[in-house]
Amino acid sequence: MRETDDYHNAQKTFHRNKTVTVLFLCIAVFLGLIVRLVYLMVFQSEHYMQKAKELHERERVIKAARGRIIDANGEILADNRTVCTISVIHNQIENADEVVAVLSKELDLSEEYVRKRVEKYTSIEKIKSNVDKSVGDIIRSYELAGVKVDEDFKRYYPYDSLASKVLGFTGGDNQGIIGLEVIYEEYLKGEAGTILTVTDAKGVEVPEAGEERIEPVNGKDLYISLDRNIQSYATQLALQTMETKQAESVSIIVMNPQNGELMAMTNVPEFDLNNPYTLPEELGEADLSAEKEQELLNAMWRNGCINDTYEPGSTFKTVTAAAALEEGVVTVDDSFSCPGYVMVGDRRIRCHKIAGHGAQNFVQATMNSCNPVFVTVGLRLGVDNFYKYFRQFGLLDKTGIDLPGEAGTIMHKKENIGQVELATISFGQSFQITPIQLAVTAASIVNGGKRVTPHFGVRVANADGTGSQSFTYQVREGTISEETSATMRYMLEQVVENGGGKNAYIEGRRIGGKTATSQTLPRGSGKYIASFMGFAPADDPQVLAICIINHPQGTYYGGQIAAPVIKQLFENILPYLEE
Repeated sequence: MRETDDYHNAQKTFHRNKTVTVLFLCIAVFLGLIVRLVYLMVFQSEHYMQKAKELHERERVIKAARGRIIDANGEILADNRTVCTISVIHNQIENADEVVAVLSKELDLSEEYVRKRVEKYTSIEKIKSNVDKSVGDIIRSYELAGVKVDEDFKRYYPYDSLASKVLGFTGGDNQGIIGLEVIYEEYLKGEAGTILTVTDAKGVEVPEAGEERIEPVNGKDLYISLDRNIQSYATQLALQTMETKQAESVSIIVMNPQNGELMAMTNVPEFDLNNPYTLPEELGEADLSAEKEQELLNAMWRNGCINDTYEPGSTFKTVTAAAALEEGVVTVDDSFSCPGYVMVGDRRIRCHKIAGHGAQNFVQATMNSCNPVFVTVGLRLGVDNFYKYFRQFGLLDKTGIDLPGEAGTIMHKKENIGQVELATISFGQSFQITPIQLAVTAASIVNGGKRVTPHFGVRVANADGTGSQSFTYQVREGTISEETSATMRYMLEQVVENGGGKNAYIEGRRIGGKTATSQTLPRGSGKYIASFMGFAPADDPQVLAICIINHPQGTYYGGQIAAPVIKQLFENILPYLEE
């Protein structure tokens, strides 16, 4: 009996304890909920009010106007045109059929295409961008519920193909793709703004709530050293040369050798900046795969002045001469004899004059562009010294130009340079550099020994002229002495007055320069590159120009076809620069 009572008492105690435990847990949960509720309502109220607000806000982007690109004379080379982006908001559309009919008609789109987007359940659906403002205004005049017409900007280039490979172009979102447009993107792009509207639970805008605008910040204008007039004339000359010589391409660079400012850079054929994805007519009609089409576009956009390397040939003799004079292994009065060739080991290296130049001093050898003499001088320099001057001139580094995709020098490793390699390097073969690298190196040889950084960017500023910020560029002194530079200016002036560069001579002007004719690889292909580097005035260079003609037909000597191009260029731009 006692055992039964004990059992019942234990059961009662268990149930009583269980009830207390459950009650305690309920109180704890209740208190926890109260604490959580207080935390959310008091300490997190702003956060959740913002979340609730965001659920009823719809955001549309207001694009910033991209900064303009302005030339040395204040002419606008890259500008903006106002266009529109047409979008629809599904929940706000009152008459879908009317919206489809109007948009398909005014935007010249199929009804099927428009209806698919009108019926799509998204917060906002873009129908078409880059719509002419006049068309956007017509659509706005219909006052269709749920149709949004937002003003936007499209890049516009007033001179079409002028300096296309320098300026570059922008993509669908107005971001820079190539050229200066991409290098200076951070200054040009600006900051987008927004339009915030309030909607009800169904996503319909609440008119009484109005709209909240965060205005965009427009991009800064980029002022560059390129001169439209010089660029136009250089391009005209390049096109004429390409046509008359049936060349594959022609490049011309015009630079101030004292500070590296680039006045012109053309690499024809150029392309239409306002239609950058349109291939030339002879290619555009072909049945191309997407991959092949992109390959052709990349080739069309490529700037050979900085993206491609080539064997410079005899224009590089300026480097050999400057290094040899600086190192003291040759003087202007040293005598040489050219029988028409020179033997280096078992290799016979010919002079372009088969009969040879006979007896000549170093100045005359430079005027004659005599390979045997420059091989002799290069061997005197030796591998160690040659490599030392390669580094001293900066030839193993990139120039740092403010354009994308600059290629580097392709040079033998020092340990792989034997006597034959040294001999061919001495007259500009068996290695490759870019045209801009040659221009910068030549500039340092004639400007007193300063290695300048070639560039277009001068400064940026707001559209109203405020907030101006100038760019600075590295200048490295001491590539050669002023004495050696003066000697080189004298020698190169003699090349134009009485030597192989006489076709660049201008009566009453002091012009210096050097010709080059190099055969492209593989040897024996019958393809050549003719070039000429010139500067003026010879005693105090203020402008330096290079013309490179790739694979001309017929006559291919640089002195005969490239030197006259620089002569014509200088005849026109020297008086212009003096105004």
